[in-house]
Amino acid sequence: MTIHPTAIVHPTAEIASGVTIGAYSVIGEKVKIGPHTIIHPHVVLENNTVLGKENQIFSGAVLGGVPQDLRWKGEFSQLIIGDRNIIREYVTLHRGSEGGTTVVGNDNYLMAYMHAGHNVKIGNGCVVTNCVQLAGYVELEDKVVIGGLAGIHQFVRIGTMAMIGGFSKSPKDVPPYVKVSGMPSRVYGLNVVGLKRNGIPPDRRERLKQAYNLVYRSSLNLSQALAEIEKTLEPSPEITHFINFMRNASRQGVLSREDSKVAVGSFE
Repeated sequence: MTIHPTAIVHPTAEIASGVTIGAYSVIGEKVKIGPHTIIHPHVVLENNTVLGKENQIFSGAVLGGVPQDLRWKGEFSQLIIGDRNIIREYVTLHRGSEGGTTVVGNDNYLMAYMHAGHNVKIGNGCVVTNCVQLAGYVELEDKVVIGGLAGIHQFVRIGTMAMIGGFSKSPKDVPPYVKVSGMPSRVYGLNVVGLKRNGIPPDRRERLKQAYNLVYRSSLNLSQALAEIEKTLEPSPEITHFINFMRNASRQGVLSREDSKVAVGSFE
């Protein structure tokens, strides 16, 4: 363990072996830092923040701040961060409100000035680039990629391996495996590059393409399209997840063909 003499560490904080805490960093009450995590200079870890192992937190980041929520009345809440995350300069992650928890999984890359509000859930292997803003209760599933300066509306869900273009506004749920862009966002096709990079075999990509066409490029309404997918396409983990996601939209609703009817691009 290496703690710079100018760092301030609360006596109730739990610091594991192999942790490095840089100059002028502040570690708050009941913070827990897992093994071999590096806290760079001028980082603030607020009360009840929990970090797993082998994380890197860069200068200026403020993690576990009180939620920006008028309903928060000082009740106990947490920010829980998993393992091997890279959290770059001036990222702000707020802990939960209404007794809830903000959660960041494993192996994520959160770039400079990114913000996640209270009760946000970030899965595993996501890349959230510079200045992205996640409002309260947003949920990112695994391996999501979000371009710079994008804004995600509160309660919105972003599906597995979805890719959101820079400067986009996402007021509705983004289905898994698709590409979206625009203000407001519109669906522009499957995230074929992401599917390939994550090892989805060609036959399963082809079935996803057929499922996408039924939802976004046929005359069927959403219920009819999902029923047709179940009837005509061989099941796969991706097909099952795509169907379940579309049927279980958040209160914001899911991006539909009508939302995306002016989109012009195509999947590769």
